[in-house]
Amino acid sequence: MGIKQDEIEIRVRYAETDQMGVVHHGNYALYLEMARIEWLRKLGISYRKMEDDGVGLPVVSMSINFKKSVHYDDVIKVKTQLKKMPSALVEFEYEILNDLQQIVCTASVVLAFIDMKTKRPTRPPKFFIEALNS
Repeated sequence: MGIKQDEIEIRVRYAETDQMGVVHHGNYALYLEMARIEWLRKLGISYRKMEDDGVGLPVVSMSINFKKSVHYDDVIKVKTQLKKMPSALVEFEYEILNDLQQIVCTASVVLAFIDMKTKRPTRPPKFFIEALNS
């Protein structure tokens, strides 16, 4: 497999926090998506190309375990890793770290490849598998 793990940095914006200055839990899904899209982009895989080719990739499950709080203006590092080679499903595992390199949360997201016309599960596009094997 080519790039198996990747990481991005995100600076927490004020609008992502609650009255206590802590990142609202709902924003973690956005952070995970940002990291996953960058992971795919670095492999040369584009969500837009997949959709143009008629393949969707909706989230079917998400699990997040919170360990520490993150606050406004913190810079977090989101590490993304493919759990195993995809079939009709693709699973990613994540770690989010604070600037002290402490794990603030771990997560897992499962997505399904679907044919956008039939809305039925399908195999990953050939270019997706080729990118993982390069």
